[in-house]
Amino acid sequence: MLAAGLILGVMVLPTIIAIALDALHAVPLSYKEGSLALGATRWQTMYRAILPAARSGIIAGMILGMGRAVGETMAVIMVAGNAIEVPGSLLAPVRTLTSNIALEMGYASGDHQAALFATGMVLFIITMILNGLALLTIRPNR
Repeated sequence: MLAAGLILGVMVLPTIIAIALDALHAVPLSYKEGSLALGATRWQTMYRAILPAARSGIIAGMILGMGRAVGETMAVIMVAGNAIEVPGSLLAPVRTLTSNIALEMGYASGDHQAALFATGMVLFIITMILNGLALLTIRPNR
């Protein structure tokens, strides 16, 4: 479980960082200049002017990174151990929902296939919740 978490963290960081940097670079230079001209320090300028202006892009990067982590199958299959049991520690093998669908859909039928489709629905609901939280975070007054 620990290895899979580290692999996913390393895999999603470039996505999150690239989108967050694009959002920060998209903030007009006048925001920074105006804040500094009013006597704010560089930290205050970043915290009170630039980050709020880039907030939606940073959150979008986090949502895309989370979506990639939730949907990642092959890297997790290779390092997680694929044990069909509840892990007892962080170092125990584990099987994720996406891995379970990928490994078992080829030979599933009947109730087993229905259970795998239900697993897919759980993943879809998790994605919808993440998107809903992102919308609430980006536009809190609506």
